[in-house]
Amino acid sequence: MYAARMLMAAAVALAGWIAPAAAEPRHGLSIFGDLKYAPDFKHFDYVNPAAPKGGRLSLVGPSAIRTFDSFNAFILKGDAAQGLSLLYDTLMEGAGDEIGSAYGLLAESADVAADKMSVTFRLRAEAKFSSGAPVTADDVVFTFDILKSKGHPSYRIMLRDVVKAEALDPRTVRFTFQGELVRDLPLTVAGLAILPRAYYDTQPFEETTFKIPVGSGPYTISEYRNNAHVTYKLRPDYWAKDLPVNRGRYNFDEVRFQYYRDRTAELESLKAGEIDLREEFTAKDWVTAYDIPAVKDGRLIRLTLPDATPSGAQGFFMNTRRPKFQDVRVRKALELAFDFEWSNRNFFYDLYTRTESYFENSDLKAVGKPSEAELALMEPFRAKLPAEVFGEPVKASVSDASGADRKLLREAQRLLHTAGWKLDSSQRGEAVVRNDKGETLDIEFLNTGPTFERIIQPYIKNLNLIGVRATLRTVDPAQYQRRVKSFDFDVVTSRFSMGLTPGIELRNYFASDTASSEGSSNLAGIRDPVLDELMDRVIAAKSRDEVVTATRVMDRVLRAGHYWVPHWYKASHNIAHWDKFGRPETKPKYARGVIDTWWYDPARAARLEAR
Repeated sequence: MYAARMLMAAAVALAGWIAPAAAEPRHGLSIFGDLKYAPDFKHFDYVNPAAPKGGRLSLVGPSAIRTFDSFNAFILKGDAAQGLSLLYDTLMEGAGDEIGSAYGLLAESADVAADKMSVTFRLRAEAKFSSGAPVTADDVVFTFDILKSKGHPSYRIMLRDVVKAEALDPRTVRFTFQGELVRDLPLTVAGLAILPRAYYDTQPFEETTFKIPVGSGPYTISEYRNNAHVTYKLRPDYWAKDLPVNRGRYNFDEVRFQYYRDRTAELESLKAGEIDLREEFTAKDWVTAYDIPAVKDGRLIRLTLPDATPSGAQGFFMNTRRPKFQDVRVRKALELAFDFEWSNRNFFYDLYTRTESYFENSDLKAVGKPSEAELALMEPFRAKLPAEVFGEPVKASVSDASGADRKLLREAQRLLHTAGWKLDSSQRGEAVVRNDKGETLDIEFLNTGPTFERIIQPYIKNLNLIGVRATLRTVDPAQYQRRVKSFDFDVVTSRFSMGLTPGIELRNYFASDTASSEGSSNLAGIRDPVLDELMDRVIAAKSRDEVVTATRVMDRVLRAGHYWVPHWYKASHNIAHWDKFGRPETKPKYARGVIDTWWYDPARAARLEAR
């Protein structure tokens, strides 16, 4: 599945592994139990194994990034192009209809030591890079060494307890672990994109580049224009096209990612037929902007696909590295001023549900009062936790949908007052809050593009009503990415989601030591020793029940910290596409499945052109 191949999501999608009782080579690895697919499986259940090859898919990627300046997706520097995961194979590949499974791709088998302190992979003899060179154990060792020492900081977090990789022979590689939190590590390393050592003998790893990379995956880059588009061409010599994990997948001859300045430009390009497919993320447009002849006569299809993956956390994240956000009462006051109910009614046609949890749309979400198991886990930390953690989980306030709920705004102002920000009405025409130093509470929302302006501006108006001097700064995409990576912001809008069985990747979002790690996903700058310990409990859990219990406790603590102003979610994908594609009858439960399971249908395309 495409999501499982995303470079930064590999460890997320494959986290949560428990070793078999005895060490033995296996065709795959799984979460807490048996694999769905037997050693002799022919293909995944959600594909059409006879899907035709050919045609082009032109689309806007799911990422909000609107610029790229590099084909190097493994470093912090630069903005990598979308789709680069199509260039690379991993040792094992995730199944889109199974929680946290992985089956042999570059590796034909995995042998986990009985003490769980190492895993040994046996590479396929036929595995080759696009250069024609074989994929060897030496390339796997090089990949591990370079990613851990010079890669994006997130790799150092994921691989912290992987001590070494060593080539036992040209086709056998062993990874050795340390510590007690080793549960996720076999599948973490199984999800790494494998890089060719020979390529980096002449190409500096740490630099951005538009040199076309060498990989072992199904596609290579055939064409690009900086900040406009990048096209991937299916390799006719792809070594793994007939493996069970790939049969019926990667059916397009070309996959082209287009870049636009904003969502409005994307939509108009779709209507004009300049792109084939786009996922709609704006509720108003989904309801009103597709009332056009092409939709009415069936040439442009609107499709809603269920999404069973955790919807995750989208919201306004407050940068607690800055002193003005370090008092939880201030953060809670800012949350009270956001009127979701008004926005949902006026902008979203009531299509969305308010996000409550960092693990929304999953059984990992904390609900009701803590269970006995949760209380037992929480009790040792009682003195370090706010009392509200031990009751119903914190939820965002519910307004009267007026746009400026006086009751909530009065409570927000009261919280600011108790936090030392007192209302000053001495300036004619402006009432602001000031602290004992006479400083005003100034907050800047960092934004890129016009999409969120209509959401932020009414929020700013409410903040102004309670004495907060809030402003909006819109910057170009490149500057936006630089500022987010270096945490140079007050408040930023973001969305992230966890895997179905969270593990090591949690550190990248919430661990104290990532708060100062440039490029990490810990946007709020969270530093909480209790959360650090709870994360270790999640990572070390030996059963699904233990994972759920520890994650729910984490969720309670995070929500009580008021690090964000939560937004909204929907458990589906709204996709619009021109009627020129076929797709399997069964969608992969945990993925969109568009790029790797759909195919170009020449007969449909011909009818479309004739109409």
